Amino acid sequence: QVQLIESGGGLVQTGGSLRLSCAASGRTLSNYAMGWFRQAPGKEREFVTAISRSGFSTYDAVFVKGRFTISRDNAKNTVSLQMNNLKPEDTAVYYCAARPAPFITSGTDPRNISDWGQGTQVTVSS
Repeated sequence: QVQLIESGGGLVQTGGSLRLSCAASGRTLSNYAMGWFRQAPGKEREFVTAISRSGFSTYDAVFVKGRFTISRDNAKNTVSLQMNNLKPEDTAVYYCAARPAPFITSGTDPRNISDWGQGTQVTVSS
């Protein structure tokens, strides 16, 4: 089991930027595909973006549209999410996710995610 702790959430105006970080302990992240999901009030948790175990491939939800960038630093056991041009509809709790597999994609069932962080709130004001 890997423990994940997110940070970097907050309140930002439309068009602003935030950088989320996910720090892992208990296991080395190089054995895991990593991703970010989000959940808005009254909605199901949804896939946002992911990076393969190798770090060579990334996968984005359609709504990301080049605004978000995921990256990983296996030496530091961290994953980051740079979010630019934020919109009010991006408001949600963002969760870091780990899966002991080569990939996480938009088709990955959240029930197949082995480890979740506690979440960090992102609020975008209009």
